[in-house]
Amino acid sequence: MSSPDQNLKHLKIPLEDILEATNHFSNENFIRQGGFGKIYHGKFKQSGELIVARRLDTKYGQGSKEFWTEILMLSKLEHKNLVSLVGFCDEKNEKIVINKYEANGSLDNCITNPTLTWGMRLHICVGIAHALSYIYYDEKRDFSVIHRNIKSSKILLDYFWAPKLSGFELSVATIASRRNGLCVDDACGSTGYVDPTYVKTGTVTHKSDIYSFGVVLFEVLLGEKAITDNRDIQLAQAAKSRYENEQLDDWINTDLRKQMNGESLKIVLETAYGCLNEDHTKRPNIDQVLENLIKAVNLEREQSNTALYLQRVQTDTVRQSVFLLLFHLTFLS
Repeated sequence: MSSPDQNLKHLKIPLEDILEATNHFSNENFIRQGGFGKIYHGKFKQSGELIVARRLDTKYGQGSKEFWTEILMLSKLEHKNLVSLVGFCDEKNEKIVINKYEANGSLDNCITNPTLTWGMRLHICVGIAHALSYIYYDEKRDFSVIHRNIKSSKILLDYFWAPKLSGFELSVATIASRRNGLCVDDACGSTGYVDPTYVKTGTVTHKSDIYSFGVVLFEVLLGEKAITDNRDIQLAQAAKSRYENEQLDDWINTDLRKQMNGESLKIVLETAYGCLNEDHTKRPNIDQVLENLIKAVNLEREQSNTALYLQRVQTDTVRQSVFLLLFHLTFLS
């Protein structure tokens, strides 16, 4: 792909500024290794802005095409649940994507942590569903986007735990009027998340993303990562099997299970399972998924409000009893 520099001059950042911000890509600034390359955090000296620098390394399988795809997509997409593009560097054999730093890192690092509450997990999933609905259906654009690499490590969490979908280097755009059609492309994605139908046929649709999002839903629901060294089969297959045999409830993290409204849990389970349907045409569309998740959030909120009301009633009853006792001791004894 030829460089589209001319249309993106306003986003170019000198390599010197990035080196200064990341302390010359020091080990202290290193975050993790990704499929794109090494990722570093940093801070621009002049503005004080906190950033993440993703440094392309072609030995991991991605190259110039993926670099420019990421930049072009994020330069045209803007949503509160998408990662923010700060700029890029294409200088001295370095290709670097600069994003806004998100304080709580990526979702995959929080999956097994029970302090990430059920309510927080639901709100994260709702936010990503909003992001997917936007990239698929936003009427202000003449194109629709298929992400092709949905997974928990691509979901970043800001200071308030609001989710930001990232990782658009593998995404493809289609004409808006053909958004529901098939795109023929070499299969890509990550083991444990990629749609098996896409792998078999080489055709990708928005429903391929839905499959991957279903895996993420099971991750946040169970408190388990999709891929671990201790599991013989992938999470998606194991979760489907247990769901069909009504054995999934015991697999949910105990601390999380205590927080869940039964009806809310049922809705999320059914939704996640539906996303993993082998027949991609029978998977729910993203707006159906979003509607279900919002319903689950509302059920949890209603339960929380009811519990709070009962707690207040109980507190008021105790206060009234104490008052009557003190009144009796003071004036009637």
